[in-house]
Amino acid sequence: MDVNNLKQHALNIRRNIVKMVYAAQSGHPGGSLGAADILTYLYFEEMNVNKDNVSSTDRDRFILSKGHCSPALYATLSEAGLMDEDLLKFRQLGSRLQGHPNMNYIAGVDMSTGSLGQGISCAVGMALANKLDNKDHRVYALCGDGESEEGIVWEALMAACHYKLDDLCVIFDQNGLQIDGNVQDVIGPLPLLDKAKAFGAATVECDGNDFESLKNAFEFARQTKGVPTVIIAHTVKGKGVSYMENNYAWHGAAPKEEDFKIAMEDLKEVR
Repeated sequence: MDVNNLKQHALNIRRNIVKMVYAAQSGHPGGSLGAADILTYLYFEEMNVNKDNVSSTDRDRFILSKGHCSPALYATLSEAGLMDEDLLKFRQLGSRLQGHPNMNYIAGVDMSTGSLGQGISCAVGMALANKLDNKDHRVYALCGDGESEEGIVWEALMAACHYKLDDLCVIFDQNGLQIDGNVQDVIGPLPLLDKAKAFGAATVECDGNDFESLKNAFEFARQTKGVPTVIIAHTVKGKGVSYMENNYAWHGAAPKEEDFKIAMEDLKEVR
């Protein structure tokens, strides 16, 4: 797909993220906006998933391990035509679009997530099942850098390397911020790349808000054999909305009316 088309999809996704969180007056816009380009590339370029196979087990899988960023997943599924739920019902009573993804409600949601660290663990199980069943589809898991402070993340990666799960690609969305501030000030999990390498994974860094850089990273992952791949994707939290960028206060806050107007103006067109 042409890069400009990918940028337009990402813009549409970002606009819907803001609309969803504003309508609900609840949600997590910062990390969702930052991860929008990663999800855009996965669903429109990288993964084998479409309207015809979305309900099948014989396709690529995506696990949003940082499940609080569900607005990014829902907006992407909608943009890709894999889901026809009303996005503005996000977090409303009776809505299937819960604050954390629920696989029992939406066919395109491959795992119920929200308890940090468990998404990557489920992805490892899926990748191992692929190997045992001689399947050749791939499994992708998106983790947050704050999430990397959970020990279960590294237990999962240790298992993935032990079982040589080269059908698994783990992406760390490294924006440097979490709900309480800078990740280095909270626990200090960096450097993620060196840790992943020490466990035995193939590693690559990229600009998670640049499609050419994402393309190179995912091509590297596809070509890697014998071990899982860990991609460290450097992103900007709140990407695209001026006052949200690199501001941890927007990790889990909803914009008010004036903020919403500014965000829609910021996201008016592809820049």
